[in-house]
Amino acid sequence: MSFNIAMSGLNSTSQELNTISNNIANVSTVGYKSSRAEFAAVMNGGMGGGVEMSAVSQSFNGANMVMTGRSTDLAIGGSGFFVLQDSDGSTMYSRAGMFHQDKDNYIVNSAGHRLQGYSVDANGNVMTGSVSDLQVQTGSVPAKATGSVVFAANLDAGATPIDTDIDFDPEDSDSYNSSYTTTVFDSLGNEHTMTQYFVKTDDNEWEVHYRMNGEDFGADSTTLEFDSNGSLVTPTDSIALTYMPETGASELQFDLSISGTTQFGSDFAVSTNRSDGHTAGELTGISIDEDGYLFANYSNGEQMIQGQVILADFPNNGGLVQVSDTAWSATQASGQPLVGAPGTGTLGSLNAGYLEESNVDLTGELVGLMTAQRNYQANAQSLSTQQQLTQVLFNL
Repeated sequence: MSFNIAMSGLNSTSQELNTISNNIANVSTVGYKSSRAEFAAVMNGGMGGGVEMSAVSQSFNGANMVMTGRSTDLAIGGSGFFVLQDSDGSTMYSRAGMFHQDKDNYIVNSAGHRLQGYSVDANGNVMTGSVSDLQVQTGSVPAKATGSVVFAANLDAGATPIDTDIDFDPEDSDSYNSSYTTTVFDSLGNEHTMTQYFVKTDDNEWEVHYRMNGEDFGADSTTLEFDSNGSLVTPTDSIALTYMPETGASELQFDLSISGTTQFGSDFAVSTNRSDGHTAGELTGISIDEDGYLFANYSNGEQMIQGQVILADFPNNGGLVQVSDTAWSATQASGQPLVGAPGTGTLGSLNAGYLEESNVDLTGELVGLMTAQRNYQANAQSLSTQQQLTQVLFNL
């Protein structure tokens, strides 16, 4: 009986040493969670029967985050796991957020497991609930003709009205008070410069003239009227402008909105100048923001949403089973995963450009290593003593 008790101590301590050694080996493994050996006493008919390792539990406490600056490196602040899918279709969960784009444009980790997320429809809208492999659509972005221009400025209420005897001339700065340019695009992606010239004609009244690429394109001038508080009274609707490019592109038709324009006693200043068109662009890279949205970045400065990263949480994280590649598999003990976008429900936030370090306390593990070594030696000594007593008995 004493032999069995001593052997149980040796076996359990050996298993504890395996657990501690594994923690130490993974002290620098991104997203690794430390484990702890838990023991239970064995009893035989009310008599001590030794010890057994009842379980190996994991600590899912948070760890430090280290900034990497890489747009596809992700760290979870709080609870949750990245959802990954292997080539055989099996699903696993991980806290290691080192991702990149593979040759087929899927977002994968170093083991080739594909990151899961919400897909997008043909219009670029995220389809919440439709989970699939996150993949970047390659190819260029076609040019888009400008359809609207949003412009807002403050016109100086203290400006001197232009003499009515002076005809407007864009080459004569004395014929207008202020001017500003806006870039618009035709259907082929060619840039055109639209210039607005603001002429004060009377108190609270201005006239706007338009030129495209420095040339008159037949657009009528617009009269702006302000009230005594400096707010725009007319026009109340957007201004429709058309221009026929000499580049072979379709006729350019766009609406100019100036609803935010004011007239106060301060210098001319533009607060908004935005058009919605763009040139054609080639894919230059990808990025993931803190909301989990995956963007494709193009050479024309445009971004297109390719999907959204999802996270998963479990009723009982302790019921997860560790698998290779710093991941876990769900079991009946863990419960069904609760899936959603980062920052929703119980799911933690996403930190782009960061990685979560291992939560192993190296100092504590080294102390535990010495303690386990001492326990192993003590059990070995107990076994040796029992052997000596048995030898004495045999000699009798």
